[in-house]
Amino acid sequence: MTDWTETELSALRRAYASGTTRVSYDGKSVDYGSAEDLLARIRTIERAIAGITRPLPVAGLAGFSRGDR
Repeated sequence: MTDWTETELSALRRAYASGTTRVSYDGKSVDYGSAEDLLARIRTIERAIAGITRPLPVAGLAGFSRGDR
């Protein structure tokens, strides 16, 4: 499980949209080296959150018949 939150993700998105690389949330501040670094962090968190909240696939049961029985 990750420690990332929707609050952090929202702050990252706002910073990226405004063109800044300094992000502040929950009393923390982080300076990213570039917009690409910031976008990479956003994508990492989005994938992690999606992986956590995505429902597990339902497995089916395959049946086989030889046709002569």
